Amino acid sequence: KEDLGFGKRSWRYSMIVDDGVVEKMFIEPDVEGDPFEVSDADTMLEYLDPSVKKPQAITVFTKPGCGHCARAKSALDKAGLGYEEIVLGTDATMRSLRAVSGALTTPQIFIDGEKIGGADELESYLGSGQSAAA
Repeated sequence: KEDLGFGKRSWRYSMIVDDGVVEKMFIEPDVEGDPFEVSDADTMLEYLDPSVKKPQAITVFTKPGCGHCARAKSALDKAGLGYEEIVLGTDATMRSLRAVSGALTTPQIFIDGEKIGGADELESYLGSGQSAAA
């Protein structure tokens, strides 16, 4: 991948090694660009135990001093769900929030790419048993 400026290095892969013996390798395909399709942690974990459900990808847009934001984060914490917090004014702008959610109010919660909405909608979502931990 010198064409990408990587210079001399091994290609991207992950592997299971037991006492010096390679048991399994996941090697990225030799295609144009910089693929990251099979050497990731999720692929390895799926191989090790296919029955385990992957954690949900949760993103919460918040702003400082927002009581509804605190309520939403508390509900996620109580449900045992980890989340990424994007703080408006620090990590993003209102324009960014509007671009991704179509809304100008906080919080805005997304779970696995699906817009849930604000704190009320999150509480309904968690109460309906749709989340992995609910």
